[in-house]
Parts: sequence; structure tokens; C-alpha cells
Amino acid sequence: MPLMNKINLSFFISWCLISQLAIATEVYRSEDAQGRVTYSDQNTVGSTQIVIPDKPYRTLKFVKRVYDGDTIILEDGQRVRLLGVNTPEIESRFRASESGGVAAKEWLQQQIQKQGKKVYLALDEEKHDRYKRLLAHIYLPDGKHLNLALIENGLGVINIIPPNIRHADKMLKAQQQAEERHLGVWSIPNYQPRPLAQITDQRKGWQRFIGTAKSIKQSRKYTRLIFDHNTVVLIANDNLKLFPKLEKYLGEEIEIRGWVSRSKEQRSILIHHPSALLFR
Repeated sequence: MPLMNKINLSFFISWCLISQLAIATEVYRSEDAQGRVTYSDQNTVGSTQIVIPDKPYRTLKFVKRVYDGDTIILEDGQRVRLLGVNTPEIESRFRASESGGVAAKEWLQQQIQKQGKKVYLALDEEKHDRYKRLLAHIYLPDGKHLNLALIENGLGVINIIPPNIRHADKMLKAQQQAEERHLGVWSIPNYQPRPLAQITDQRKGWQRFIGTAKSIKQSRKYTRLIFDHNTVVLIANDNLKLFPKLEKYLGEEIEIRGWVSRSKEQRSILIHHPSALLFR
């Protein structure tokens, strides 16, 4: 059944932008003998094709200041968290600084200041995080994609959280190249992979561990990859479709990338996307 037979163009374009379609949408314009114009997704005799480009809707904003390497504050006070990327923390009253955090912030400040503090925001499926921050891909007026550029320069690491997976493949490729070239965080000792046995220390922040998955256990909400009696990787069941069959991880040496949560002797790492669980 056709998506829509006849529809006002402005409504159709708005619908496409709101939906943020992943592919270009074809629209056909027809005009009858009385000069009445209609639009359809069906190619009929005498109709003319119009193509809505594969480009998410972007809104122009002005930046008040850069909070850290992956968060900016707009002139209206709205905080914007850059999608798909995590940079090391800077020092604040809530947390200590992490290696590379100042470098990421200063780079982002320079990029934004060079173009008059103007940025374009492009949203994905989920618009806000639990802290009420707006989630967006950020572009400069010259088209530079800042989320991607942070990854390309090794100033941050990818942090893909569904349903916001736009540009995930492109960002993963950029990270692989930055890692191969030992750029930024990939050259810092604190971010080198360690044996999973060392997870018992009190180091915080994003980390990398090497271990072997031994078994799988599933509950109503999560599936657990069990590495030892008190260390597990958690994957939300809703995200399993993004992963290969988890049985493929069993008995293999795996690199786990993420943040460790501790509850007494139990330690877990919540993984949202297969980019954080790598075969060695």
C-alpha cells in the first residue's frame, strides 16, 4: 500500500524531517488541467520527480560556552551533549580530571570560536538524556562534523547508545584509524587495556579490560556475559539485535570498553553497542 497517495508538499517535508528518514524520499509533483498541484509518492504519467535529500534537519544555534570536550552550553542556557562520543572528564566539584580532558575541551573551544560560536544541531531518535541535556550531532557552518572530528583526532572515544545510532559506522571507522595511529587518548597509559583481574582497583572513568567470557545468563531486562564469579558484562535485551550471537564471545579473548559499576564484590560493565566489545 502506498505510504501516501496525495499530500501537501510542506506537510510531507515536515513529516520526513520529523521522522529523520535514513534514506532519500522520492516525491512526484503533478498538475492537472485546472492548474491544481498535488504531490504523491507514486510516479504517474506527467508527474515530475522531486527528491528530498538524505540530510537530517539542522537548526542554527549560538554557543555561550564550552563546558567540556563533549558538552556545550547554548546562549539560551540549554546544555547539549554531543552524540556518539565521550571525552575524558575535566576537573569539577563533582569529579577529578582525567588525562586528555583539558585537551579535548580546548580543541572544541577553538573550533567553535573560529566560526563565530555558530553551530548547527542535528538530532537523532532520542532527544534528551536522563540529565535533561539535548542530544545532538554538532556541525560548524563550514560543514565540519565536530562529534566525528573529536573521534578522528583521538580526543574522545565512541559511545554509541541506541536508539541514537546515526553515523555509528562512520565514527567507528574513524576511531579504528585514530587507534592505529596512536592519537590522543590511544597513546595515554591510563587508557591502555589491562587484564580483567585488575578491575578490583578503584580507578574510575572509561577503561579497557581483557578477559574471556565463560557463560551467558539472561533475565527479563538484561543478558549477562559472565567472565568470572563476580564480573559480568550487561547488555539490555532490547539491544541484542545489534550484536552477533553472544555465544560467539564464549571462550574468546575479549576487550571490554566502558565504565565499571561496583556493588560490594560484584562488578559490572553496561554495554550498549558491539563497538564496546571487541574480539582480540
